[in-house]
Amino acid sequence: MQSTSKQMRTVVIGAGQAGLSAAHHLRRKGLVPHEDFVVLDANDGPGGAWRHRWDSLTFDRAHGLHSLPGMDLATPDPREPAAAVVARYYGAYESAFALPVIRPFKVRNVTGSLEDGFTIISTGGRVIRAATVINATGTWDKPYWPFYPGQREFTGRQLHTHDFVAPEQFLGQRVLVVGGGTSAAQFLLQLSTHGIDTLWSTRRAPQWREAPMDKSWGIEIEASVNARTHVGLPPLSVVGATGLPLTDFYQEGIDSGVLVSHGGIDSFSAQSVTFTDGSTEEIDVILWATGFRASLDHLAPLGLREPGGGILMGEDSVSVPKVPGLFLVGYGASASTIGATRGGRAAAVAAGRLQEAAAAEHATVDSL
Repeated sequence: MQSTSKQMRTVVIGAGQAGLSAAHHLRRKGLVPHEDFVVLDANDGPGGAWRHRWDSLTFDRAHGLHSLPGMDLATPDPREPAAAVVARYYGAYESAFALPVIRPFKVRNVTGSLEDGFTIISTGGRVIRAATVINATGTWDKPYWPFYPGQREFTGRQLHTHDFVAPEQFLGQRVLVVGGGTSAAQFLLQLSTHGIDTLWSTRRAPQWREAPMDKSWGIEIEASVNARTHVGLPPLSVVGATGLPLTDFYQEGIDSGVLVSHGGIDSFSAQSVTFTDGSTEEIDVILWATGFRASLDHLAPLGLREPGGGILMGEDSVSVPKVPGLFLVGYGASASTIGATRGGRAAAVAAGRLQEAAAAEHATVDSL
């Protein structure tokens, strides 16, 4: 293994919104890039999970993209692919603040503790040691695939949001889109504009929200998410917490009949789906727009999970009481881009305070 002998003060895992925000605030606190901290990115270029989004997802259709601290996103061309916009913006941000991003560096596992220090090992065997770890790996690498009776017998193609490229890959086929979030709704509308026959399945009626997504609404959503993670319960899905924004774009889809759910799924056969109302439809493809889970497999050695599957988060919503010195950003209330920005700052501040307290304690011991 290639090992870094010097123990850094902090290692940030992930270079998306949360990771870059944390890195920015670590620099503001006086930490020296490559000496005191680094940012590890599994990708081969800037942009985080956004660099993997399909080209037909234009900037004007991307929800909740917010500026990073210290550099405004400005006003990109609304018809430009969101992936290109964000990759360019994040790259410029890394350069402007001289952030120490190491890529590609895919973390295989993290071991250790605050007392002994943490060891971060890459899939290639490289080792980095740190006093604290800020994890900001998001969800893109952990697509959620539900299971239904007969699903394995279905002979058509099955793919996830994670694997979507363009509507053209479905020409001449009948596509079942499964999921109640914005990705599902956007897929249905995109496919429809290309003349592709679609069906929509959601476990419950689509949760359309007409109220404005203002600051008070955001505070309410954040509080509801924190109520779960502060007792160790898994966070809800994005749509489960926020609902779907009922914009003119989506209203047109409802009026046209494209955005009308057939309800939940009962089972599959070789070439068809049966819904919970007993109706059966022939299909060629299943597009699972069923969301993602937190990408935290590399943290398994630390034993974070509670019996119910969630992670108990501290009152600051980034600290993990079970593993002092570890901070999760992009989990729970900090999963949105605006939440990730705030969470990055909170993690940087909390990591600094923890290290200052440890240094003061050592100084006291040494003086005795």
